[in-house]
Order: sequence, then C-alpha cells, then structure tokens
Amino acid sequence: MTFGSQGNGTEEQGLSGVPEESVGILLQRGGEELRLRKVRDRATIRLKVVDGDFPDEIPFLSYKSIPQTELIEIKVGAENLETAIAIARRLDSVAFASHVYRMVKNPGTFVYLTDEITLQFTADLDPDERDVLLEPFALQRLRPITGIDNAFIYQLTSQSRENPLKIANRLAGTLNILTAEANIIIRQEALYRPKDELYNQQWYLHHNGGRQLAPASHIDAEKAWDITRGVRSVVVAVADDAIDLNHPDFQGEGKIVAPKDFKGEDFLPLPEYPQESHGTACAGVAVAEETGTGVVGVAPGCALMPLRTSGFLDDRSIEALFEWAANKGASVISCSWGAASLNFPLSLRQRAAINRAATKGRDGKGCVVVFAAGNANRPVNGTIYERKWQRNILKGPTKWLSGFAAHPDAIAVSACTSLNQKSAYSNWGKQISVSAPSNNAPPGMWFQETGFVHTAPPISGSLPGLGIFTADRLGRLGYAPGNFTRDFGGTSSACPVVAGVAALVLSVNPDLTAQEVKQILQKSTDKIVDRNLDPQLGMQMGTYDQNGHSQWFGYGKVNAFKAVGLAQKQQQTSQKVSKYIEKSNERSVAIPDNDSRGAISRIEVRESGILKDIQVMVSLEHDFLGDLEVYLKTPTNRTILLQGRTLGARTQVQMTYTPATAPILKQILNLSARGTWTLWAVDRAVSDTGKIQRWALRLGV
Repeated sequence: MTFGSQGNGTEEQGLSGVPEESVGILLQRGGEELRLRKVRDRATIRLKVVDGDFPDEIPFLSYKSIPQTELIEIKVGAENLETAIAIARRLDSVAFASHVYRMVKNPGTFVYLTDEITLQFTADLDPDERDVLLEPFALQRLRPITGIDNAFIYQLTSQSRENPLKIANRLAGTLNILTAEANIIIRQEALYRPKDELYNQQWYLHHNGGRQLAPASHIDAEKAWDITRGVRSVVVAVADDAIDLNHPDFQGEGKIVAPKDFKGEDFLPLPEYPQESHGTACAGVAVAEETGTGVVGVAPGCALMPLRTSGFLDDRSIEALFEWAANKGASVISCSWGAASLNFPLSLRQRAAINRAATKGRDGKGCVVVFAAGNANRPVNGTIYERKWQRNILKGPTKWLSGFAAHPDAIAVSACTSLNQKSAYSNWGKQISVSAPSNNAPPGMWFQETGFVHTAPPISGSLPGLGIFTADRLGRLGYAPGNFTRDFGGTSSACPVVAGVAALVLSVNPDLTAQEVKQILQKSTDKIVDRNLDPQLGMQMGTYDQNGHSQWFGYGKVNAFKAVGLAQKQQQTSQKVSKYIEKSNERSVAIPDNDSRGAISRIEVRESGILKDIQVMVSLEHDFLGDLEVYLKTPTNRTILLQGRTLGARTQVQMTYTPATAPILKQILNLSARGTWTLWAVDRAVSDTGKIQRWALRLGV
C-alpha cells in the first residue's frame, strides 16, 4: 500500500503561514516557496519489486522508466489521471504513486516527487519529542545528514496518508522544525549545444592576434606552462554526460583516476547515445594530454576523474556525485551543467553535499568546485522583466536562480569572447567569480511542450567571436566527423578552462585551501571591459564596481600565468594570531517587515592589523526567523551572507559565525581589520517582525 490523498487528522498539524488550498502545490526549497501545478496527463509510480511487471490494473496510454530513479512515468488521458493514481495507491505491488508537476515559473520542466523528506530540527528538541512530533505523518527515519546538525532524511511509509509536498508544508510551519523539504527529481541540462563551424587553433590558450582576436583575449597559458603543466597528483573530476576514454588525448600513465558511471552503475563512464559528446569536449578543454598530436588541455599534466552523471538532480544523485569525487581524491570538480529550470534553489541536502566536498575534501583543504554560470543571458540569482517570448510563456517580473552556480562554495564562471567581450548567452550577476574565454552565440534557454518549442527573445546585431577547439567523441557520433570539434563553447567550455587553471595553481601549491584557490583566481584576473549594450536585454554591466567586480565578468578573465605566479608566492603556512580585537554593538535595531533595505548596525574598529581570524556573534529576535537573511559588510564594502532563510519557525537565536562554520568568511582573511563593519538584516516576507538585539566582532590580527 502507498499513501493516499485523504487526511488522517493531520490537517492542522504544524500548518502555519501556508494556506490549506496551497499546501499541496508549494515546494519548500532553500528557504523559498516555489509554486507548482499538476501535469494533467502524467503520473509516476515506484514498484516494490525493482523491474517488476507493470500493473495491468492501471489505465495508461504509455509508460517508461525514468533512468536511475526507480520511478515509472505513466502517460494517461487527462480524464483518467486521478483514477489511475487512486488505483496505483491501492495496489500491493506499488510502493509509491504521485502526480507529476511543473513549476509555475518554469512550465517547461517536469518535477517528479520521491518518497523522501529532509527535516532539520532545533537543537533543543530531543529524539523522543521528534518522534511525537512526526507520529501523525508515519515517517521512517533513514539516516542523518553528514555535516548538518539535527538534520535527517525520512521516508514515507505505507501508513503515510499525504504526499511529500503536503507533509513538508505542514511541518515547515511547525515550531522546532527549521527545514522541511521534499526530495524532488528534475532533469539535468547541459549548458551548451555546439555548432559545426570550423576553427583549428586553440586561441583561448595563447595567440598572437588575427581575425576576430583581440589582444590578450587568451589565458596566457604558455607562460604558465613554463612554471608547471600540471602534476598527476592533482586530479580534475569532470562530471558530465559521458567521456570517451578511448580518445588519444586521454591516454597516458596515471591519466585516469577513479572513473564512475552513475547512470550505468559501473566504472566505465563511456558514451552510449548519439547526444553524449558534451563531457568529452569539457574534459579535453581542462586536461587533454600533451601527446604531440591532437589538442592540449589547460592542465595537460594533471589526472582526469571521469564521472558520468545520472542525468537527474535529486538529492541522492548530488550526494553520490560529490561524495565520490571528494572521497576518491578529486582536487577540482568541474560541472558544466545546471538544472533545467528558471528558479532552482538547492535543497538542504544538496547544499550540504557541495559544502562537504568544498570544505572536507582533499584532507580538509577542500575540493575546488567550479560551476558554469549558464547560457540564458539571465542573472544567476535575480529578477528581470521578461517580454517578447513566443506565446508569452514568460512575461513580467521573473525570478531566475541557478542554485548550483550560486552556491557560496562554488566558483561560478561566465563566458567572454575572442574579442574580450561578453558572450551574448552568458549568465551574469553578483555571484560570478571569474570569466573565461568561450564562443559567442544567442542565449540557449528555451522551453519545449508537446508540438511547440518556445524560443527566447531575439538578438539584435551581430555576434562575432571564435569557437573553442577541443576533443570530441571518436568517429562520426560526436559533434563533428573525426576526433575533434572546432566550435565547442558556452559557459560549458568556460567552466573547464577555469578548472584547468585551478589545477595548475594546486600543482605549484597543493597546500592551498579551496577558498584560497578561489581568491587567487579572482585576484589574478585580467580586467577586461565591455561597454557595449547587451544585444538582447539592452543592459551594460561590463565595467567594474569599487570592489573590482563586474556582473558580466566577475573579478575578470582568468589569467593562468598570473594565477600560478601568485600561488607560488602565497605563504604555505598559516599565520599566527598575535592578538584579538573585540568590539560589540549593544543597541537594539528594529528590522522593517518585508523591506529590502533591512536593518543596519555598525561597529567601528580603529585598531590596525591584517585579519587572520574572525568571529561574528549575532543575537536576533523575530516572530519567524525563517524570513531573515543576515549579511556582514566589511570596511572594503564586501558583502558576506552569514545566514540564509533557513532558521525556520525559531524566534530567538544567538549564533557565532567563524571561518570553520561559515567558510565564506575565509574570503575576507588577509584584509585590513580597520574601518566600519556593518551587520545587515533583511526581512524577505510579510507579517512577522523582529530586531537585532546585539552583535559583536572578535578579530584576530
């Protein structure tokens, strides 16, 4: 038996702030609520016996397995949908049955439910009280989430009477529960589809000028190679669709390390389908071996960990991917993909999985995690006014969020062209760390429904720029005939460029932490400038603010030679703190309700010194702390997110943030301690109010 849709006395359990009519169509995700709508002609089931016979009792038009998920997607006539689900839920052979959903703000993407829920409790709730709280929902605890206090994965049982969305929404409003998220499955989308234009030089590594080549639009690889071409002990994990390990440019003693196929569930991540060429091209950009023929990667001497992803972005697959990479010795993890969704906040489990790899991998120094920003010409995290989409599938203020690229432990990479200008498709925003050379092309975001493809608003003007030359799947099944493609691109190509530079950095200084590598890449960039208007949106963000950051290029275009040189000079031993400066602000400040201006509280530090350690103590009071985001602003106007909207229904909190508990604080070490420090608290939702009670700084210099 599986759960049904009828109630069992839990209708009022834990329901706070979520209207009853919305409890089944809201997805709790990363502190946000995403609105869903049911797909009228589809459902999913999971059989108790894997690969068992499909139940004849269920009416269907067609059905197919969803790879790697144990789910079967059923297509039915709209008039038979509820009947089919009701029958499935009564069958002894069915463990789980559910509607299929779409995100209202992203109607081109299917959302599949699983029978798992993530719950995080307040620290003062003991295990017996947890059991009492969850008893009405008949959940079975599977395991704790490593690295997150008081957080566990639960599974629905045959006695669970509501679907995971409803249970999560009821629990999300419950006192003593900080996070309640249903685990969903959404398809992974690679970020680029290359064209067949020929280009026969790897200009992005080094060039001396030519047609459509601006001076210094390369990454200065030749000078970097005079210092290092990479060492085998530095391993670059390329997580993608598949990698052709038979390619000559991936041969060499010790070249391949810990391969894994998460789709085929074996250790040969080879392409099986005609469209699986993306990973081979990405791996070639990053680490193609120097053989005297073919192409060469940014870090040819480094090892390759080829990982074929499952193709889906549920919690389990992300955990498995990053745990494998970190546990098997990856130094850098290159991810040229994101969710096939406009607005995709990461779940608690996904955020934790990336954080563990970025802080616990490499014997505690952290794996360098690199993500492509995306190819929609939209903000990594932000809202813009959409218009001119075919059939108005998107219109008006629209929220865009690529949760993977926006993860604070990731290096988000945008793309620039051979002319040192923004690639027209490249996503942008405050979350961009650096830019890297790639091709130029129209934005690649589109939606497909039965019988119709919705394309993005048109581009006005020409799109000059050369493509990326890299390895291709052998033979005629790749992007081009032969063993190489001459027009790879997108942020998919820019991402492994940066991963390769990070690998060179670690080759000369393996003691660097992942955050230190990120800082080196950002400090050693070329500050390219593009004053042209974007040909699609009409914006101009190709210059730099007072902190040296551009929304189009991050801190600039990566420069391999400068980065390797800076890594050589970086001190390899941790600096000792000679004294601590302790300051506090005891004045209470009200936090305005649902106001992006927020509340400001300042601390003035008059003592001088280079920051070697930092502790931020914060005391807050609020009717619903899950409404709040808390930031720290440095004297140099760097803004650090200390606390996202993950505090749930708590009303009082006293937290201490350190580089160990909030790794993003490592970014401001080695800066001056002197100046005005600011705590900024922002309420992002209506009705509940609160205040900053006090806060304090303990600065080690």
